[in-house]
Amino acid sequence: MSNGEVQGSASRGISLWGLTGGQPLSVGAQIKIVWRMTGVGPLVVTPVAPDGRTRSLLWGPAYHLSSSYHRPGQEWGTGFVFDQPGCWHIELSRTIGRADVYLEVTAAA
Repeated sequence: MSNGEVQGSASRGISLWGLTGGQPLSVGAQIKIVWRMTGVGPLVVTPVAPDGRTRSLLWGPAYHLSSSYHRPGQEWGTGFVFDQPGCWHIELSRTIGRADVYLEVTAAA
């Protein structure tokens, strides 16, 4: 992730970008991630912890009507609190389109 931005692996014809604003991804920290994803339909975001179990979002996805983040697609904000260090798999899907992002979360300082 450079400059707080991550690009997802997406199904054919779909793009996904996420922006953390440069916040460190660490256990216990409240993190806002803004997603821009092409496709059709509402966004569903499923965090999967390193132990393979799904977690709930702290809040969201909240659709944004306007933004200064310029990537393709519609935009949503999501809130996370990661409860364990390691590689988190974030699954994102819409009625048409799906994507995956992997985020490395560090132990609390």
